[in-house]
Amino acid sequence: MVRVIRPLLVFAALLFLAGALAGCDLDELQRDFIYPGRHARIGPRPARAAGLEAYRVGTSTGEVDAWYLPPLEQASSFPALVFGHGNGELIDHWIQGLDEFRRWGLGVMLVEYPGYGKSEGVPSEATIREGMASAYDVLISRPGVDPGRVVGYGQSLGGGAVCALARERPLAALVLQSTFTSLRPIARSFLLPSFLLIDVFDNGEVLERFDGPVLLLHGRADDLIPPAHAEELSQRARDARLRLYDCGHGCWQPATLPLYRDIRAFLEEEGILAAAEPR
Repeated sequence: MVRVIRPLLVFAALLFLAGALAGCDLDELQRDFIYPGRHARIGPRPARAAGLEAYRVGTSTGEVDAWYLPPLEQASSFPALVFGHGNGELIDHWIQGLDEFRRWGLGVMLVEYPGYGKSEGVPSEATIREGMASAYDVLISRPGVDPGRVVGYGQSLGGGAVCALARERPLAALVLQSTFTSLRPIARSFLLPSFLLIDVFDNGEVLERFDGPVLLLHGRADDLIPPAHAEELSQRARDARLRLYDCGHGCWQPATLPLYRDIRAFLEEEGILAAAEPR
C-alpha cells in the first residue's frame, strides 16, 4: 500500500536541479520532490467504515483531516495507533487497510498531511509535525483511549511524520516501515544537493533520543530507501528490533509476509497489547 510515484520523483528531481541552477523557487520544487501526493486527485470519499469519526483539526496554517476508527470490540480502556502514510498516498487509501489493528483492540487515528486531500495549508516538516500533534491531542482526549499506550506507526515518509510527532508528544512505541534515516541521503541518491534541503526529517536523531521501543520493518529489495537505512536506524535507537522481508519499497503485503505476526508480537512483548489467548 506504500505508494511512491517514481516517474514523478525523478522528474521533480530534475526540476529541482534545474531550478537550483536557474535560481527558481526551491521551496516549491522541494515540495514537488518530497510531497507528490499533494497533487493526487481526490475521488469520491470512501464508504464510511464502522464507527469512523471525522475531525477537522486546527493548526496554525489551517485545518487538516483526521479520521478516528475505534476498536472493533470496545473496552473500557484500550491502546491506540497514530498512522502516517506514504508521500504518494491519502488517508482515503487506508480507510480499511488497518482493520486488523482494530480487531486486536486498538483505536486508529489517520492523519492527513497539510496540503493533501482536503487538508488546508502546505506540506512541510513543521506543518506535518503540528498536524500530527494536534490529531494526537484529539485522540488522547477520547474516552477509553489509554494515553500511556499510544503507538506511532509510519510508512516511508510516514515514518518521518511519526518521528516528528515523537519530538512533540509521548509515544509508547514506534513502528517504522520502509523508513529513511533522514532525507539527506535520499536527496544525494538523486544527485541533489542535500545542503539545500529545507525539510530533513532526521529520524536517526529522533531515535537516539526516543526512550521507548522501536520496531523497524523493511524490504531487502527496496531500491528507493535501501535496507541500510533501517539497519542504521536500528543501531542508533536505544531499543530496536529489525525485521527484513523479501519485498521492495511497497512492502505492505500482510497476506504473504509475517507483518501482522511481527507487529502483534512486538506490541504484546511491550505490554501495549494484551497477549492473545491460545486457541
